Amino acid sequence: MNIYETKRLLDEYLLFHYGADDEVLPWTFGPKDALKFAQRSVNELLDPAIIPQQARALDLGCAVGRSSYELAQHCREVIGIDYSHAFIQAAETIQQEGAFNYSRIDEAAETTRLQASRPALRARAHIQFEQGDAMNLREDLGSFEVVHAANLLCRLSEPQRLLDRLASLVKTNGQLLLTTPCTWLEEYTPSKNWPGGSTLEWLQEKLARHFTLAQRVDLPFLIREHARKFQWSVALGMRWVRR
Repeated sequence: MNIYETKRLLDEYLLFHYGADDEVLPWTFGPKDALKFAQRSVNELLDPAIIPQQARALDLGCAVGRSSYELAQHCREVIGIDYSHAFIQAAETIQQEGAFNYSRIDEAAETTRLQASRPALRARAHIQFEQGDAMNLREDLGSFEVVHAANLLCRLSEPQRLLDRLASLVKTNGQLLLTTPCTWLEEYTPSKNWPGGSTLEWLQEKLARHFTLAQRVDLPFLIREHARKFQWSVALGMRWVRR
């Protein structure tokens, strides 16, 4: 079974995307700069000054949808796509009903009931969520001024298939926002499809024909498993501009 269809992962990602800081990190110490990654992966990479009016954005691997709301502050239309049916159903419920109830694991069988709430940002009519495969996107998606793909590449079995499609998805002078923790694992990606060296060098080789690397930053993020165990990672964050 795809772990991204399980309740455990759904609850973890709802907390990761929508949880308040103290709901995620209950300690007065800890890596607070790693919180709110779903917002920062947009806001720390996007250059709003070069986004035209009536822009479209694509949020690939949108999970439960929090980044799509950040994109909607700059674009008239956002399409969020994720492979997980459970994630998309939750994202649609939050959008349409305003909230989604979930459980946070605290310790052993102890849990806390929490609620993921729709951000009070721009009108939800600007966002559309759908289930889809980033390696086999529907042909009629069109092109976009912004494409955002956060921590997606190293969870694809054939990431090259997405890389091959990007040039047609991003309009000239459009922005491609990519983040990846570079966690290449056989359970997701066969080793024959891993980068031969560093992920950054691999992406520079694969994207250089159509894109210019305009920004590179390190973006920490924190996923809570329970009150005393966390995944702290540092994603490679990049903004590429379509030639």
